[in-house]
Amino acid sequence: MTTRRLRLDIGYDGSGFRGWAAQPGQRTVQGLLTEWIDRLVRNRPPTQLVVAGRTDAGVHARGQVAHIDLPLEVDPDDLGHRLARVLPPDVVVTRVSVAPADFDARFAALWRRYVYRLWDDNSVPDPLVRHHVVRVPGSLDPQLMTMAGSRLLGLRDFVAFSKHRDGATTIRTLLECRAGRGEDRCHGVELTVRADAFCHSMVRSLTGALVAVGSGRRPLDWIDEVASSTRRHGAVRVMPAAGLCLEEVAYPPPDQLATRVGQSRAVRSLAPDYGCRSADRHASGGLQ
Repeated sequence: MTTRRLRLDIGYDGSGFRGWAAQPGQRTVQGLLTEWIDRLVRNRPPTQLVVAGRTDAGVHARGQVAHIDLPLEVDPDDLGHRLARVLPPDVVVTRVSVAPADFDARFAALWRRYVYRLWDDNSVPDPLVRHHVVRVPGSLDPQLMTMAGSRLLGLRDFVAFSKHRDGATTIRTLLECRAGRGEDRCHGVELTVRADAFCHSMVRSLTGALVAVGSGRRPLDWIDEVASSTRRHGAVRVMPAAGLCLEEVAYPPPDQLATRVGQSRAVRSLAPDYGCRSADRHASGGLQ
């Protein structure tokens, strides 16, 4: 059977899901999408849905990307329209398109961008968005949080901010880590974190560490102590999933996809000649 690769752009409210990855007896984004796609296209064997970044239970997404290989006769526009009619309101496939040659939602990604949203004592809570924000006591200083985050930029081992997974490296390249007040009426703090890939719970742990600094509970230099740890740092809080959203995944031009996939499958190291383009084949994308 001749197939072609399709790209799916996806958004979802993670509140009612046990994460992205399919699990027996659990409601997951991957499980739900796979079930409906297979029903609509009568696909056998079942669809293999590959995602840019696996999200954990309760984590949201606006810019998730996945790919599937389906029979050539499946029209992407028709599939998108049919999915819109059958999917529940907490998950939306915003676009189905024919993927370029060599496209891989996971390994071709250049970077993923997450935003963690917080309300502090200076915020004005809005009950309509309460399920997508985490409230913290006291006042946060976004400038201090950004200063702390800037100390973590670049290629480093993020083991202090990660949950251990057998066979997975914790070496990542952090490209952006900054905080600021939102421009909406809530005036909450939004922490933007962008990296080539993420480790398990890395963004929520980074947020926990920066909240400790931004609230004044820890001095700015404490972030250096945490970052130098050779194991997960016990004082770093893993923040709740509700405040986290995958906002965007970036890919190179079509003629550079194959090169990027090859780089992403290479094993990471902290060698001096290592560029920020590689990603670990066992954990690229991460689980947040």
